[in-house]
Amino acid sequence: MALDISKINQVSFPDDQYYRSVVEKNQIVIHHTVSGHGINGDVNHWKASEARVATSLIIDRKGDIHQCFSTKYYAHHLGIKRGFILEQKTTKSNLELNQKSIAIELDSYGGLEKKGSKYITVYGNEVPAKSVVSYKEKYRGYKYYEKYTDKQIAALKDVLEYLTKKYDIPFEYKEDMWDVSKDALNGVSGIYSHTSYRADKSDCHPQPELISMIKGEKKKTSSPAKKRSVEKKTSIKLKTQSNGAVKKKATKKTNKK
Repeated sequence: MALDISKINQVSFPDDQYYRSVVEKNQIVIHHTVSGHGINGDVNHWKASEARVATSLIIDRKGDIHQCFSTKYYAHHLGIKRGFILEQKTTKSNLELNQKSIAIELDSYGGLEKKGSKYITVYGNEVPAKSVVSYKEKYRGYKYYEKYTDKQIAALKDVLEYLTKKYDIPFEYKEDMWDVSKDALNGVSGIYSHTSYRADKSDCHPQPELISMIKGEKKKTSSPAKKRSVEKKTSIKLKTQSNGAVKKKATKKTNKK
């Protein structure tokens, strides 16, 4: 379905919370928020800081799209340390990568801990088992994550189709996007995750439905038995460097629902 721009919710976001400089874009970076339902906590968290950290777009669990500022502008969203760039021997600075990328947040609690039969967020909330995806091995410190919803993934697809055409960015799946990617750090055009730029981040996680969407695969219908199995084992090739535990912005959000 083509993106209906008129249905994007415009967020009241101060001009001094991002940079109103027009920079040519060649990368799209997908994040998740580590927060409860709704975007208010995320937006208020950004507004409370003078660091100009934000993303242009947020997609909530219902698939509604919210825009803080135009995708032609930028804010800080990667946070790559200079020492890490030197260690990776890549060519682009953190500033340049922020300037030339469009950041999108998916509203999600992210990584979860299993306590007994319950799945618990970094805030202590319980996430229903039906909303949990399990991996065979820990990914960036977590075996369990809140699922990105079908509506979120569908909305993200519409956004990606629109932005890749608008900015002439390849709509292609990159196998290395779930590990630190030299292509991402060198500013190669494409779609990436925050995990592509930093070994200490867990957004986004490699949910099969998200991967299938980026690959352009049609959605498969699960059998009732599979739907009942929350701990369906998902396999993906990951490097050992991807196991650092992360609690992104865990103590600073106000929407702990």
